[in-house]
Amino acid sequence: MWGWILDCMSTTERPRILVVGGGYVGLYAARRILKKMRYGEATVTVVDPRSYMTYQPFLPEAAAGSISPRHVVVPLRRVLPKAEVLTGRVTTIDQDRKVATIAPLVGDAYELPFDYLVVAMGAVSRTFPIPGLAENGIGMKGVEEAIGLRNHVLEQLDKADSTTDEEVRRKALTFVFVGGGFAGAETVGEVEDMARDAAKYYKNVKREDMRFLLVDVADKILPEVGPKLGAYGKEHLESRGVEIYLKTGMDSCVDGHVMLNNGLEVLSNTIVWTAGVKPNPALSRFGLPLGPRGHIDAEPTLQVKGTDYIWAAGDNAQVPDLVGRKNGNENAWCPPNAQHALRQAKVLGDNVVSGMRGFPQKEYSHANKGAVAGLGLHKGVAMIVMGKMKIKLKGRLAWYMHRAYHGMAMPTFNRKIRVFADWTLATFLKREVVSLGAMENPREEFYEAAKPAPAPAAAADGGKPKAKAS
Repeated sequence: MWGWILDCMSTTERPRILVVGGGYVGLYAARRILKKMRYGEATVTVVDPRSYMTYQPFLPEAAAGSISPRHVVVPLRRVLPKAEVLTGRVTTIDQDRKVATIAPLVGDAYELPFDYLVVAMGAVSRTFPIPGLAENGIGMKGVEEAIGLRNHVLEQLDKADSTTDEEVRRKALTFVFVGGGFAGAETVGEVEDMARDAAKYYKNVKREDMRFLLVDVADKILPEVGPKLGAYGKEHLESRGVEIYLKTGMDSCVDGHVMLNNGLEVLSNTIVWTAGVKPNPALSRFGLPLGPRGHIDAEPTLQVKGTDYIWAAGDNAQVPDLVGRKNGNENAWCPPNAQHALRQAKVLGDNVVSGMRGFPQKEYSHANKGAVAGLGLHKGVAMIVMGKMKIKLKGRLAWYMHRAYHGMAMPTFNRKIRVFADWTLATFLKREVVSLGAMENPREEFYEAAKPAPAPAAAADGGKPKAKAS
């Protein structure tokens, strides 16, 4: 007991670096700080509601069953053994006292002092007040949602195969995806692939019975890879039977009755929402300078404007794009994608250590290296930037580039091996198409078996026999 108290006392004597968020930036920045820091120089504390980091580019493949869901997440305590990992939320930050309020998963909230602060809370789904969206929409920001989507889609095939009601069947086999960026296009491509494979095992369901819709308010899909590859991606998805509606939004989806603003109405049990992201709303409670869209206003050094002990990067920060500004675009900002988040985290980690030691800060500058997207098994698009030259790939070769890039970018050697093992096994074995929807309510069957039986009618009436009718 006393040893634990002494350890705590010795820990509090060190400067504390508080990392709020365990996503891309939080995990990589903490690893970088621990790597650069001398033994005992500071205490690194990471706070996140989840005890793991999710590699989001693999969520569509996890939803399609190409990768085991356990392999797209990285446990924080295993990867950061020298850090203090707290599972909870930072609710408020008192900059004057340099104290953060931590709300753990259970128990009362408490205050945690810090000397240096890294804000890496990432982003949440950007939604709009569309009737029925909160009740019926499925997001794609976490591994839980990817697993839920996979189980849900396969469950719809089960329903359609077993019912004789044509309206129920049509509603179950209609799948609506809102958002045509990376997340939307990749998810509809992977899910359509999975549903096509799964249909082979159903006697009453064929691919021709299914209807896939991709909706976006923009005039193109996959804007990240450029107009030509985006047009190819659209043509490719349409060749697989995906209906794509551009310059179109969703007005309502109450009870699965999807109404688009182009006049089209469909019934669907599956409405996947991937229409962009926005900074975590909790940032508004931290008293930090925010930009017009809610991002933390950061300097090129990733320091929060007006401070010398707070840094921010990734999806929750607006960081000047120095390369774009050198090319004449004075309002260029780094886009919120994994490519920038991973590289910003390394610069941020170095700058935190430099700031702690009183050394100058380094500015973040990174030219775009391109973009890759998978559209299902053996299908994809890729744009590789090499200096002033852009190499555009499509089809199987682009799909290989997509897997190679993200496979190597996956954190830790352990997870890399597991992901590549999943891909290797999938080359020789058929895709698993079993629905495990019961996992979402694992206690339901036990509860039905264990709940008290209803009292007999006589016992319910106090044991008095009922009078006979005359």
